[in-house]
Amino acid sequence: MSDTTVTGGDSVRRDRSKQGATPSRDRRVEESEKKPNIFKRIWIFITQVIAEMKKVTYPTGQETWTYFTVVIVFVVAIMAFAGLLDFGFGKLASLIFG
Repeated sequence: MSDTTVTGGDSVRRDRSKQGATPSRDRRVEESEKKPNIFKRIWIFITQVIAEMKKVTYPTGQETWTYFTVVIVFVVAIMAFAGLLDFGFGKLASLIFG
């Protein structure tokens, strides 16, 4: 079934219908048979974490200070903007409600 193609215009699509019947529940492999025991899974997790941590590249000291400065400047700018909006809306509310 999956070998048949449907042509329409310029595109050629494969037929993605199922190849056979869904296996019955009796023949399904039990979940516990597929998984290794808990200690094996913990060991696999730890080894994967160590392997991923070896791939990490940390910023230099100069890059860290640059990022720190950018964040501080951005936070101060947003605080000033929010403060000005608060002050403006406070004055507006004072004028309207007296």
